Amino acid sequence: MKYIRYRHQDKTSYGIVDGNLVKQIHGDLFGDRSETGYSAKLDSIELLWPCEPTKILAVGLNYKSHLTSHAPDRAAPKNPEIFIKPPSALLEPGGKILIPSGAQTVHYEGELVVVIGKRTWQATAEEAEDCIFGFTCGNDVSERVWQKNDLQWWRAKGSDTFAPLGPAIVAGFDWRHGRIETRLNGSVVQSGSFSELLFDPPAIVSYASRHVTLFPGDVIYTGTPGSTDKIRPGDSVEVEIPGIGILCNTVVAQ
Repeated sequence: MKYIRYRHQDKTSYGIVDGNLVKQIHGDLFGDRSETGYSAKLDSIELLWPCEPTKILAVGLNYKSHLTSHAPDRAAPKNPEIFIKPPSALLEPGGKILIPSGAQTVHYEGELVVVIGKRTWQATAEEAEDCIFGFTCGNDVSERVWQKNDLQWWRAKGSDTFAPLGPAIVAGFDWRHGRIETRLNGSVVQSGSFSELLFDPPAIVSYASRHVTLFPGDVIYTGTPGSTDKIRPGDSVEVEIPGIGILCNTVVAQ
């Protein structure tokens, strides 16, 4: 099942994608919900980021290919290395990634994103899998100079528009056999399989839930494969996960 959050005729709703239509949902996406009977054509609606998280977590160095791109001999982390991006960093599909004033080296990071479906606290890996509502695409936009030199990553990872998310949440997505591809101006710059994750989604959710309570709609970016590179005003970045869709954003100077 593919869910979106969208705006149509000045009203924001959740909906189910069915072919070239979106069927409006009434109620709680993560609880009791039903179809209203109203539908609209996909090309007539404005896509929004697909949920409204209370928090955004993200995992660093979660693919060996990304780990070795930083340092060939670097040891794999013993636990998921998690940091926080603020919800104010969210950006809708089709939105513009803003290069902040003073930024020098802003990179793309295409990622699989977990969407939490129920309150999760102290979950085992088995319990954590049942707490996952679905998956979507994300781009963990990062300013590398700030990331290296600042004491905290609040602006390097959390500046406005640094968390593109979407286009849809897919429940029942088979992440174990999934793949991801990032394209910069149409050229493939990242490609990876989720079987390569050092810590898989249930392990990440379980570990995070030992320390913070996860709520329905919270999201976790699970890491990026391979190497990353600089984006510039005028660029177009696409993150594609077959079975979920394509998250496309353009880049502008603030």
